[in-house]
Amino acid sequence: MNTSIDYSSLHASSSATSYGIDPSLLLSIFATGAAGGDPLTALNSATRDQTKDVALTAKQPQIARAIAKFTAAVNGATDAKTLLKNPDVLSFLLTANGLGDQAGYPALAQKALLSNTTDPKSLANKLTDTRWKTVAKTYDFANSGLSVLKNPKALATLTSGYAEIAWRQSLDVTTPGLSTALDFRARAATAKTADQILGDATFRSVITTALGIPREIAYQTLGAQENAITTHLDIRKLQDPKFVTGLTQQFLLASQANAATSGSTQATGLLV
Repeated sequence: MNTSIDYSSLHASSSATSYGIDPSLLLSIFATGAAGGDPLTALNSATRDQTKDVALTAKQPQIARAIAKFTAAVNGATDAKTLLKNPDVLSFLLTANGLGDQAGYPALAQKALLSNTTDPKSLANKLTDTRWKTVAKTYDFANSGLSVLKNPKALATLTSGYAEIAWRQSLDVTTPGLSTALDFRARAATAKTADQILGDATFRSVITTALGIPREIAYQTLGAQENAITTHLDIRKLQDPKFVTGLTQQFLLASQANAATSGSTQATGLLV
């Protein structure tokens, strides 16, 4: 049984629209907060106001209903396999753990989450997306059933994580990449190898964007991708908070520039 729960793994890195949360609903709440204007100012504002704004988000009717429904389902469940067959529960669980973009693949999700991560042949260990292994290991459904998920501390962290993702995604509406930037800055120190960076959507996005590494590396061999990362980045520097902050800021500025270029291109297309 896994008795050591890594609550820090409950992170946010998914698209708001992929799990039915309307960003405009929350944008109206935080319109005078972190969103908008200079992305670096937005980052500082979001960091400063996070606790208050996440708590406020959790009280919004749409979010509060989803949390109450999930909590009731977990408390009333008798086994993990049956619980994960509930589409609302599965979507909530994936969302709160940064896998909301995978909610459209329930069969894969159920099998991956039920994987025994101590078995190297299990699905969670075979998938290149390392998020699956992290989540499967955190809840340890294969060996612990629902005991980890029903732990009050784990359940509270999970429901808070769901509200945090909704809040983070509302920031992206006017500050492109801010949600990803917050996630990266919080977890960057956990990345120790090029494989970890390539296998994590947040790490890959921030580092390739900030350092100007072409997205086309995804079509190259794994060795070539690893070389592209290590050539541009001394991964050991991710242990330095100041370096991480600088890289995060670089990512935000690049994201803003990319968004502006994209918007300009679309506008030009409409005039042609």
